[in-house]
Amino acid sequence: MTRQAPIHSGFGELTTAREAVGQRDLRGVIAIVTGGHAGIGLETTRALSGAGTTVIVGARTLDKAPAALAGIARVEVEALDLFDPASIDAFAGIMATPLVRDRRGFESQLATNHLGHFQLTARLWPALRKASGARVVSLSSRGHRRSGVDFADPHFERRPYDKWLAYGQSKTANALFALALDARGEAHRVRAFSVHPGSIITELMRSMSDEEQRAAIAASRKVSILKTPEQGAATSVWCAMSPQLEGMGGVYCEDVDVAEAVPADFPEQRGVRPWAMDRDLAERLWTKSEDWTGVPFSV
Repeated sequence: MTRQAPIHSGFGELTTAREAVGQRDLRGVIAIVTGGHAGIGLETTRALSGAGTTVIVGARTLDKAPAALAGIARVEVEALDLFDPASIDAFAGIMATPLVRDRRGFESQLATNHLGHFQLTARLWPALRKASGARVVSLSSRGHRRSGVDFADPHFERRPYDKWLAYGQSKTANALFALALDARGEAHRVRAFSVHPGSIITELMRSMSDEEQRAAIAASRKVSILKTPEQGAATSVWCAMSPQLEGMGGVYCEDVDVAEAVPADFPEQRGVRPWAMDRDLAERLWTKSEDWTGVPFSV
């Protein structure tokens, strides 16, 4: 079990994805980047490809991805829509959407941000085991501080819908997923990490009104810098390939380092809250996720 505490990596909030890669030669490595044709996903693809990685990009719509990825070597594009459980072959994250339900009646942010990735990882599990050293990076957020997982009503069937609580719940689920996956994968040399990329202006804000976007950007600037997509991709890339994390896993990372564990009432936005690193909650969510998706995760 890896301690949830900074390791003093030597990097920081201004580090870019390419700086995080450094001079590493990743030829022969295959990476799957969901939503890897836009925002921080695109910068993740660029940094990994630049180091020699073959990158498979999952995209909801194939009309946009090829143009965005033009000129980047060793990239393959596949259709991928994690909102459709019958088509777990694609994804790009969503943030603060109005109440929408998938075909099963599940709230869209939890369905796409967590359950889609849970099901995709289950399908990829045989390949991950065979890799003899695979890593899974789950994109969480400081937004997890807004809400834990409400096991009594996770899909807002009885409580009033709040898009920010729903977003926070899904980001907590991303962190708990990495925690539970790492516990199962360690014996097979499959390690998992969750990541807060930073405050970045990307397509994820498309569901917000102009006024909401301005307010969110202003609020972010009061507590931290506004990162570029290149800086936002750095922690994901670091978790995916850095030798500094060899033998580690299950931790929540930010600013290209392992984040500090902080109490629930911690006044700053940084750090990871207790409900996002609770192993009992992670196991409870894992069991519920198997039930919700109908996909048993055979380790």
